[in-house]
Amino acid sequence: MSPEEYVEEVLCLVERIPPGRVMSYGAIADYLAERSGRASARRVGSIMAQYGGAVPWYRVVSGAGRLPPGHEQEARARLMEEGVVFRGPRVAIADYAWWPEAAG
Repeated sequence: MSPEEYVEEVLCLVERIPPGRVMSYGAIADYLAERSGRASARRVGSIMAQYGGAVPWYRVVSGAGRLPPGHEQEARARLMEEGVVFRGPRVAIADYAWWPEAAG
């Protein structure tokens, strides 16, 4: 898979995250590693920072549930509108994590 194709795969996967659910950078990398052999949460973060504006970027969080750096307030507001409950400043990722096969 070319680097451009990997970018497209990341963005397509983020578009599939349902409202009220989240995926971590690492979970996205792990899921795509099954198809591409690549598994870098940092690369996913870079892709989201550079190209993520057209997809529901606010549904991508750190493995600890931290919101996208520099966009915490907007991400929190959007996720709360979708029914996500927070524990302090973080998403309770265990309660809201999504994996593509879980969609049925």
